[in-house]
Amino acid sequence: MSLLVKICGLSTRETLDVALEAGADMVGFVFFPPSPRHISLEAARELGGRAKGRAVKVALTVDADDATLENIVETLRPDILQLHGKETTARLRDIKQKFALPLMKALPVETAADLAALPGYAGVADRILFDARAPKDATRPGGLGAPFDWHVLENLDLALPYMVSGGLNAGNVAEAVRVTRAGGVDVSSGVERTPGVKDPELIRAFIRAARATDPSSPLPVYGERSTAQRAGG
Repeated sequence: MSLLVKICGLSTRETLDVALEAGADMVGFVFFPPSPRHISLEAARELGGRAKGRAVKVALTVDADDATLENIVETLRPDILQLHGKETTARLRDIKQKFALPLMKALPVETAADLAALPGYAGVADRILFDARAPKDATRPGGLGAPFDWHVLENLDLALPYMVSGGLNAGNVAEAVRVTRAGGVDVSSGVERTPGVKDPELIRAFIRAARATDPSSPLPVYGERSTAQRAGG
């Protein structure tokens, strides 16, 4: 299976188009006001329309209530809900039942002890995202540009698809994939010139570097979708 590449925190037509044309498999939209990548429902409607059928649309939320999720689902029509807060397994089951969408649960990682919660989440979620644990004084749980020790996942035995995030960039993505054997990578701050402002060249460079880690996943030519997308993501 080809490596999945997700560009998260997209908020403008220009950078979304760059990500799509460069062959991103997933595009993420952040609905969390404290984040510099937060977008309005109006912007999400437009960007979601541009991404439809070209990449998997991911809606990132943090401990969102049902009303917030309902507005996001109705507006963006996401393919996956990414839950990046302290949602419990019971909350995941509730969301899945109410919205009938695949769930990707972010799990903050610093040490091997942080994997203790994994079995519970793996029983409900459709995909796991391992992200760096935020500092205690952080105002948001992700997108902080800090990697975690990938060797924590080195001997991971997980049947569920999983991705890695946290401090990834074009220079270290190959090593992250080699160590973790992840089926996907997720980047946000690593393709920005300033917090929340994506850089088109950094997006292209990251996708090129990620594709180079997997010989079965060549860089698509302009306008062409990757192997993973043609197979349905």
